[in-house]
Amino acid sequence: MLNLIGTYECKADVKGRVMVPSALKKQLAPVSNNGFVIKRAVFQPCLELYPMDEWQALMEKVSGLNRFNRKNNDFIRRFTAGVKTVELDATGRLNIPKDLASFAGIDKELVISSAINIVEIWDKQKYEQAIDDAADDFADLAEEVMGDASNADHGIS
Repeated sequence: MLNLIGTYECKADVKGRVMVPSALKKQLAPVSNNGFVIKRAVFQPCLELYPMDEWQALMEKVSGLNRFNRKNNDFIRRFTAGVKTVELDATGRLNIPKDLASFAGIDKELVISSAINIVEIWDKQKYEQAIDDAADDFADLAEEVMGDASNADHGIS
């Protein structure tokens, strides 16, 4: 399993290309030959970059949904809306499609942040605001999500 680490501030050029920081590029090297999928995030105004193997694993789960259930069908349509395949070019740049950059409000300054097995791509101001907004609630969230004392294997110490 891929376990990415790091948060990086970057700049996009006028064509929407971003130089992937070398530390992140090294971590992505084992999976970069297969390409990536970039999509709108579900819960935040950012983009998610999936290595193709991670995307395929996720699509196996999604493909198990009954498409004759209206909610499932609506979910699949919305979840895959705007999905595109992308690759790093020979110089290590990622081209962010204009429609997805517009969705996330990405113009020039952005943040690339690891999220375990995927990468989030944020407009810098929106990222800082999201971190600031979550700061007050993070202790409660951490306790609720990770603090289950009855199951020591899943808690963090």
